[in-house]
Order: sequence, then C-alpha cells, then structure tokens
Amino acid sequence: MSALLSLAVLPVVLPLVATAALLIIGESRRRLGSIVNMAATLAGLVVATLILWQVDAAGEAGAIAVYLTANWPAPYGITVVADRLSALMLVMAGLVGVGTALYASAGWSRAGSYFFPLLQILLMGVNGAFLTGDLFNLFVFFEVMLAASYGLQLHGSGAPRVQSGLHYIAINLLASSLFLIGLAVIYGVMGSLSMADVAARMPLVAESDRGLLHIGAVMLAMAFLIKAAIWPLNAWLVPAYTASSVPVAALFVVMTKVGLYAILRLWTLLFPAGAEVSAQFGASFLFAGGLLTLCFGALGVLASIRLDRIAAFSVIVSSGTLLAAFAVGSIEVGSAALFYLVNATLATSALFLLVEVVKRTRSETQTRHLDAEALPDEDDNLDDNALPLVGRAFPISVAGLALAFLVCALLVAGLPPLAGFLAKAALLQALVHQLPATEMNPSTIGPQGTWLMIILIVSSGLFATISLARAGIRHFWLKGGVLASQLRAAEAGAVLLLLLASLGLAVFAEPALRYTQATSRYLHAPQPYVDAVLGARARPGPATPAIDEGSVR
Repeated sequence: MSALLSLAVLPVVLPLVATAALLIIGESRRRLGSIVNMAATLAGLVVATLILWQVDAAGEAGAIAVYLTANWPAPYGITVVADRLSALMLVMAGLVGVGTALYASAGWSRAGSYFFPLLQILLMGVNGAFLTGDLFNLFVFFEVMLAASYGLQLHGSGAPRVQSGLHYIAINLLASSLFLIGLAVIYGVMGSLSMADVAARMPLVAESDRGLLHIGAVMLAMAFLIKAAIWPLNAWLVPAYTASSVPVAALFVVMTKVGLYAILRLWTLLFPAGAEVSAQFGASFLFAGGLLTLCFGALGVLASIRLDRIAAFSVIVSSGTLLAAFAVGSIEVGSAALFYLVNATLATSALFLLVEVVKRTRSETQTRHLDAEALPDEDDNLDDNALPLVGRAFPISVAGLALAFLVCALLVAGLPPLAGFLAKAALLQALVHQLPATEMNPSTIGPQGTWLMIILIVSSGLFATISLARAGIRHFWLKGGVLASQLRAAEAGAVLLLLLASLGLAVFAEPALRYTQATSRYLHAPQPYVDAVLGARARPGPATPAIDEGSVR
C-alpha cells in the first residue's frame, strides 16, 4: 500500500506544477504550452487509473490511503484520502480533462489568454475536492475550482458570456457564503472539521446541540445542491453552459458532479442508515428535490431545439436522477447510480464537444430552407456558395460525425445496447427490488415515490430520444446534402476518447458494476474510513518517534 500512499497526493500536485510551468512558458509559446498541458493532463489520468487499480486490487472493502500533508495526524492536520469513491471520480475527471485539453488545443485555447493554466487550476480544485478528508479544505478546493471556472466561463469574451458569467459568479458566491457559514456552525458544535472526526463524534452530540448541527448540515447541503443544479436553484446552469466555449462546457459537466460527490460523501459518512441518531437526515428532501430536478430537466430536454441546450438540460436530468437515487439509501440503487454517474458525465461531455463541429456543416439546401422558413438557430453561419451534393459522395467526415452523434444520442437517452441503457436498466432493476422494502418501511421514500421515480426515469429517456432524434434530423437529414468543413484531428480525437470510454463501460460492464457495488457497500458502512483516517500516524522523523502502525488501513 506504500505505492498507493505515495500516489494519493499526485492528482493535486501535478496540475499545480503544470500551472507554474505554463505561466513560465507564457502565451507567446502556445505550442509548447499545449504540449505541457496535454502531458500533465495525461499524467493525471494515468495516476488516477493507477490509484483505482490499486484500490480495486486490495479487495472488496478496498484500500484507504491516508496522506498526512504536514505529518500531523487527524484531526489536527490536513489529510488526503484516496479510497474507492475518490478513485472512481478521479478517473472520470481525468478522462474529461484529457478530452477537453485535446479539443481546446485545436483552436479554442487561442480565443483568450491563459486557457491552459486556468484548466489546470480547475483540475487541481476538482481533484482536491475528491481527495480531501477535511471540510475546510473541501471549501478551499471548491473556491480554487470556482475561481478558475470564472475565468474559463468568460474565456473568449462576448456579451452572452459576460451576462451569463456575472449570474454564474453571483450564484456561486452565494453558495460559497452558505458553505462558509455552515462550516462555522459545524465547527462550533463539533470542535473539528475533519470528516472522519466529525463522523466519530456524531453519536456524542448533545440533544440540545443537535438542532444547530442539522442547521449547519443544511447550509452545507444548500451550497452543494446549488453546484449540483437542484431545482429551483439551477436557473444559472443552462445560460452559463451554453454561453461557454465548447471545451469549457464539457469540463463544467464534471464540476456539477463535484457537488453530487460532496453530498454523497458527507451524507453517507455523517448520517448513515445504521446510525441511531440523525440517520439519513434530509433523505426525503433530497429525494423530492431529485425528482423535481429530473422532471424539470426532462421537460427542458423535450422543449429544446439547439443541441447545446439539449446537452445542458441533460446535465440537469442526470443530477436529478442521482440525487433521488442517493436518497433511496439502498446499496443496490447506489451501485447502479455510480455506474450511471460515470456514463452520464462522459456522454454529456462528448455531446457538448460535438456541438461546434455539428454547427460547422454547410448546405445550399439549408440556406434556401432557412431563408424561407427561418429556423430558430442563430448559431448556424451558412455558406451561400455551397454546392448541392446531388450525385456526389457523402463526405466521410460527415459520416463519422453523424455516427458519433448517434452514439452520443444512444448514451444520453439510455437506449440499447450501450452503457447508457445498462446504467438505466441496472437502476430500474434496483428500484424494483427496493419496492418490498419500501412497502414494509413506508417511513423512507415509500412505494409511491419509487414508482414515481421509475416513471420519471423512463419518461426522461423517451423525451431525450425525441429531442435528439429531432436534432439529428435537423442537422443531418433536413439539410439534404451536407458539406462539412475541415474536422481537426484533435477535435475528433477528443470526442472519440470520451465515446470509447463510454463504450468500454458497456464492454466491461460486469467488472465495472462489481466495482461500483463494492463502493456502495463501503459507503453505507463508513466505519473503515473513520478508522483509517483517525488511525493514521505521522511518519518517524527527528521530532517524531518511530511507530508500528502504517498510514494505510
């Protein structure tokens, strides 16, 4: 486990070192900066994959590596914790990060200054949020991530980005304020901000202080739920994501999952189902909010015409599905939800990357049609000199683009035979198996809630199918004959990477589901996490006596 321990801090250190190198290189040597950025992002993905492999190889319970950053034991020092959940999230973020970096290197990085340093800082914040074992440092990494996202959201300038960016900044500053106040309340009650230490002290909280503790937890949850785009606090998401540049919007999909990760981590750690006091605190609210978010997102997908809006509302659909699934509190549902989380993130990120290249298509037929019908897509810039393609071969770039769009549509809508269908099938099967338990224990979500969730999941898939089929007809059929502008290798490679990762989930669905099931079991029995963090000891040194215990449990 010493190898895992040494790797645990690298996902944070690598982007930090890369940012320093990119700032030294400067904007004048963009090609060198692109190479450094790509190498650092690839190295981060390799490290994340090694962490996941070592965690999985350690057994079903998984290894828990605790790195004491200042060689001070918890709860006094800052801890970095790599376990099954954080490893899964690191690999997912690494895949999207590599795809984003590769796509941006084709041209978007030159739309403004310091794109690559901002991207690395954002990845550092995301990875740090997944790895930290301390609530205050979770806040710090959140702010690092958000500070970089402000610059990326405005990257390339333009009135739509500035307008949506100001709204985006304002709502996230509000979330940060709630986060900080919630931390202060929890620290006042618990006397600690170490996640493991707070979890260990939960049964010891006096009844007179428990209400104040719940208030602090609610304020933290509100900050996370804003970032996770729960309804009605998600009005910022669609304008911000659609106004951003394509690679930034794809990367922002991961940021939404950071809020979901924080909710899952803290809810299962502080309010596990087996706890006698405050067990599953707020489950009903999370479940109801998740269903409302799922319903809102599904209706938004159905009502959308533009492809970027379909992708943005698909992010909301996935957030609502995951919030409701986590609130069920079942190991089987949680396992299927984790599998769904990875697939939904990769699929919607790939769909965002396809938005720009799909809009580049040109057609004389469409030009005449738009002049007559005025289809409402202000983003299509048409070439009046395009020639009809009657009797000409269909361009291979358009054929590949249409195939990539078809794969994305199948993944997002959850149609067979790809991983989107497997994820939804596993989730629906787990919910059906959960029905007897809810009938015997109606104090949880109840059978009516379970059936409502099943109906909404199926309906969201149907709405996504209709909307994406309509978009496909509009972009690849309605045009009659299509001429595609040059598709850069980096852009094609970025989309192909994310689609291959999603296809890999389908091919290796059985081991992936075994991993997520073991992760779900581990999350619903969090005592090993608490023991590992609080049991980690400082390494021997001049001022530290030798110890017999290791830093990994």
